[in-house]
Amino acid sequence: MTQPIRVPGSTGLSLITGGAGFVATNVADRLLASGRRVRLFDNLSRAGVEENLGWIQQRYGDRVEFMRGDVRDEAALGRAVRGVDQVFHFAAQVAVTTSLSEPFVDFDINARGTLNLLEAVRSCDQPPSVLFTSTNKVYGDLDDVALRRRRTRYEPADERILERGISEARPLDFHSPYGCSKGAAEQYVLDYARTFGLPATVFRMSCIYGPHQFGTEDQGWVAHFLIQSLRGRPLTLYGDGLQVRDVLFVEDLVDAMLLAHGDIANTAGEAFNIGGGARNTISLLELMDLITDITGERPGFAIEPWRPADQRYFVSSTAKFERLTGWRPRIGVREGVERLLAWLVATGTSHVRRAAASKVAS
Repeated sequence: MTQPIRVPGSTGLSLITGGAGFVATNVADRLLASGRRVRLFDNLSRAGVEENLGWIQQRYGDRVEFMRGDVRDEAALGRAVRGVDQVFHFAAQVAVTTSLSEPFVDFDINARGTLNLLEAVRSCDQPPSVLFTSTNKVYGDLDDVALRRRRTRYEPADERILERGISEARPLDFHSPYGCSKGAAEQYVLDYARTFGLPATVFRMSCIYGPHQFGTEDQGWVAHFLIQSLRGRPLTLYGDGLQVRDVLFVEDLVDAMLLAHGDIANTAGEAFNIGGGARNTISLLELMDLITDITGERPGFAIEPWRPADQRYFVSSTAKFERLTGWRPRIGVREGVERLLAWLVATGTSHVRRAAASKVAS
C-alpha cells in the first residue's frame, strides 16, 4: 500500500552527505548564500575535497557545520540527520573501475550506506526531504541502441532518440557492480517514498562538470581532460573517443536540485534523468577539439581498449523534469568549459604551465 508523502516543515538546516565533494560544494554555496545553514557530512577520503571544505568554511564561517563521518556508520548518520529539513545524499563510491576491483566496498558505501541514511531519516519525528543522486549506468551499456558512426561521434539511428535522448521509460539494466549498487540504492529510495511516505526523490545523472571538481580518469572526465591538458600531460581515451555524453554545468544542476526539494510533494517517489540533454552533447574527441580551440594547444592522447559497461552513447531526456518544474539548462557546452577552465587557472588547481595560463587569460 502506498503511503501519503509526508512533507517536512522548515528548520532552515540542510544536510549534505559527501559534503566536501564537487557537487556538494556548489550546493552548499548556493544554500548558504540564500541564508540557510548547512551541515556537511564527509569522511574526506577523496583527493581535493579538503580544499573544498576549507573554501566553504572560510567563506561562511560558523554557518557551516562539519561532521567527519562515513555513511557506513549508522550511529553517525543518526546524529547527522537531527534537526534538518532537507538532505542531499551525495556520499558514494563513484568509479566503475573501483567497483570491479572492490565490489564489497562499493556495495557497502552505495547500497548499504543509502539504506543506513533512509533508516535514519525514517526514525525522525518529521522526516526531512531527501534527494539521492543515482547514475545513467542503471540503464546498462545500451548495446541495443543502433548507432551511426560519424567523423567525431556516434549518434543514434533512431531519430526520436537523437532528438530527445533516453527517457525514464527505458528499462533498467544494471551493469557493473557500480551500476548494481547505485541502482539498488535508488530503488530503496523510491520504495521508502512509496512504502513509508518518505519525501524522497532520485536524480539519474549524466555528466556534471564545473568549479570545485577534481576530475580523474574514473570520474569527472571533462575536468580531467582540462587538468591534464593544462598540465601538458597526454590523455588516455578508452575505446575510440567517439562516445557521446550530454554534459550539464553544475549551476544548472543546483537549480534542478533546489526545485526538486522545493516541490517535494510532487517529485517524491519519482526518478528523473538529469543532464544537459540533446542540446548539450559532446564526444571525447569533440572536447579535445574544443580545448584546442580555446587554449591553442592540442592535447596529446593514447588509445586503450574499451572498459566494461562503457556506453558508446548516452544523452538524457530531461522532459519529465522539465514538464514538472519548468527547469531547463541555461549554460551551453562552450561557455561551461570556458568557465571551468578559467576557474582551474585562477585557483591554481591544475598547476598549469605559464604558457597555457597566459593563453586562457588572453
